[in-house]
Order: sequence, then C-alpha cells, then structure tokens
Amino acid sequence: MALQNIGAGNRDDAFYRYKMPKLITKIEGRGNGIKTNVVNMVDVAKALARHPAYTTKYFGCELGAQSKYDEKTGTSIVNGAHDTSKLASLLENFIKKYVQCYGCGNPETEVVITKTQLITLKCAACGYVSDVDMRDKLTTFILKNPPEQKKGGKKDRALRRAEKERLKEGEAADEQMKKLKREASKKSKSGSDAKVVKKKQGSDDEEHSPSASQADEEESVANDEDDVQWQTDTSAEAAQRRIIEQLTAATSEMVMVGNGVELSEPSPRSKINGQTAPKLLKKSSSKKSETENEVNEMKEPDSPKEELSPREKFLLDFKECLKKGMTPAQMAVQLNKASPRSEAMDAFFVALFEGCGKGLHKEITKKKAYLDAAVQDEISQKDLLAAIETFCCALPPNASKEIPLLLKVLYDEEILEEEQILLWYDAVPSTNGSANSPGALVRKSALPFVDWLRSAEAESEEEDDE
Repeated sequence: MALQNIGAGNRDDAFYRYKMPKLITKIEGRGNGIKTNVVNMVDVAKALARHPAYTTKYFGCELGAQSKYDEKTGTSIVNGAHDTSKLASLLENFIKKYVQCYGCGNPETEVVITKTQLITLKCAACGYVSDVDMRDKLTTFILKNPPEQKKGGKKDRALRRAEKERLKEGEAADEQMKKLKREASKKSKSGSDAKVVKKKQGSDDEEHSPSASQADEEESVANDEDDVQWQTDTSAEAAQRRIIEQLTAATSEMVMVGNGVELSEPSPRSKINGQTAPKLLKKSSSKKSETENEVNEMKEPDSPKEELSPREKFLLDFKECLKKGMTPAQMAVQLNKASPRSEAMDAFFVALFEGCGKGLHKEITKKKAYLDAAVQDEISQKDLLAAIETFCCALPPNASKEIPLLLKVLYDEEILEEEQILLWYDAVPSTNGSANSPGALVRKSALPFVDWLRSAEAESEEEDDE
C-alpha cells in the first residue's frame, strides 16, 4: 500500500513520521445511480485518528452531494462521479481544519467537545488547544455524533489490573517451575560428579600406596625410636638456663619465673649476640605487668556501633538488589517480605530515583515496570504516594513542576488510581499540618493535576446524567 505524508506542507519531507495511505476511489453505477466509492476510507481515517464518517460527510458537504458511511461493511459512498485528485484535495482541507494542530502543525490531535458545545483540537505534542471554526457544515454532524471517549472507567481499569495480576502470577509460576528443574538437574549432576571423584581418588590411592619394603623400613625405624629413652633436667637452674637461651634481649624483660627465684648472675650461656640478658623479674601480686595490661586492653569489648534504622537497612538492601540486576518481579517479592511496608516502600522509591531532580517524570517512565510490579492494591498505592511526598519534600524549588508530571505518568500507566490520588491530596500532610510545611508545598505543586482529575470526573458525571 502506497503511503504519503500527512499534510500538504510535509509532502517533500523524507523523514516525516506521520503517514497515511493514498486515497483510492472507484466509480460505480450509471446514469442517475452513479456514485464514487472511496475504497480505503477506513485505513485513511485510521491513520488520521478520525472516524470514517467524518471524512465521508465532509466530502458530501463540500461537493453538495449525498454521502453515506456504512459501519457494518466499512464502505464510504459519495453520490456522483468524482476524480481521485479532487477528493484528495478535499481531504487535505479536512486535515488542515480537523486534524493538524493550529499551533505546531502536528497531526497528533484529539477532538474535544466543550460544555458550551464548541469543538476544539487538543494537541498531544505541544498541548495547544485549537478552536475549530463552528461555521463549517461538518461541525453540526460532529456535535450530533461525538467521537468515542477513551475507555478509562474504574471498572475497565479494575479489569485490566486483574488481567495484569493473572499474567504476573502465571509468570511467577513458570519461573518457579524453571527453578525446580534447574535444581533437580544440578543435584543429578553433582551426584554423578561425586561418583567420578570417588573413583579417581580410589585409583590415586592405589597408585601412590607404599611398597612392602618401604612399609617394613618405616616399622623398623619406629621400633628403634621406641627403644630410646629421653630425659629432661627439671631443676630450677636448668629451667632458667633454657629460658635465657630462648629469649632475646627485648622479650626477656616480659618473662617472670613462677617459683619467685631471681637470677643473681647470668650464666655464661645467657649472652646473646655478645650482650648479657637482664635478670628475670619476680612475680608480683600487687601490680600487673605491661603484657597483662595490653592483653586486657585487647580483650575489652569494642564500643557499641550505632544501629541502622529499618529504612536505612531497606535502602541498602534495595540498592544491592539493583546492582545484582534483579527483575521488577524479584524486587517486588523483596518489597512484599519487608516490614514495616511504608518504610520499605519509601526506601524502594529512593533506591530507584535517588539523585533525580529535574526530569524525574522521565526517569519514572523508564522504570515504571518496577513501580507497576510493586503496587498491586490500595494500601500499596497509599504507601507509594506517601513515599513520593517524602521524596519530593527534598527536591529543590526549581523541580516542583515535576510533581504533577510524575503523577500524570503514574495515572496514565494505571499504577495510581484517581480515587487514591484525590484521597492523598485531601489528607493532612504527613510532615506537618502547617501551610508552609514541605508536605503542604508538595500538594500545592500537585494542584494542577488534581484540578484536571476533578474536572474530568465532573464531565463524566454530567455525561452519565444526560
């Protein structure tokens, strides 16, 4: 299927990423029953993110002919014979009026009908809201047939969340089965390796076993040694003589003789390296030797170290888990095991986004899988909002604009629900109830997003009443 750039002004841009199929028409019938069938109107309208009935009706309004779009068959009919080039030029006018942003020219817009029955185009790229000329004939048709709203009700969100949980449980079960299989294979391998090692050891023992002659020689030497009688002189003088021979000049001062006898004169053999060893000291019951003092000092218990708080322990554990490259599911398991859960969630958020200031919402978009795995119920949503509040209290003043953006990201990714965000905003700040407390300032920064949530909720309630 041949593609072309959306918008006549972007026709020659080879790198333009918004494209649509070229219009294909077919003239059918004869005489008064002749008509033009736009064969690929569904594909063209899908590329423009508009309903096929809008483009078909626009052709009829501009050509002054009857037009009809069949929902069941997807056929688009305009009465009369019309050239493809003529319909293509009309389609370009439709794109300028009802598709492209009036501010940046981007075709990524959404048709929005206000409370005062005015049609606007909201640009997803720059945020500009374009006012459509209500004098155009097609506007009446759009007001009577408004575009379908994106499904974002609480029931749909609950169903999607339940589906996510079911898929995660299935993945966890598969991982558990794989672990069991790996452990079984490791055990079987280790058993076979042990048998091989035993066989090798047995063969080595046989190779290195001594011969009969060598064993006989060792037995005869042992018998000869048993026949020798060894004697030791145990007199006090001999003991002192042996001590002096074994001591150096430095260590002789630290030795005391147990029987309290002091050497009067050093023996000739007490000279070490030409120097006379000092006399041995008597044992004193009133004073402790320097050696004993040093030993006692070494044995004294160390001063007690400051214990880490639970949050600091959790923070170290989660940082270690991230260094090991744990998956979001494995990190969620670690978080679920931790207690208290609120402090663990706080440390979990800090471990993921520590050091982030400006651009925090972009980092959350990158690591949204970790938060999605960790937040599974209303309690975990409350803990996450409390962690965000604590984290944002420490942000510099120039990063306060990040708060509504990160809440928007978490809401769009269905990690946080509208009800829990509003409950958190209406609650008293966790830090301090004063208007100038860090928690109050965080809520003040989140006010634009909260107002947007409340206005969207009010509009949906009005539509339900109608």
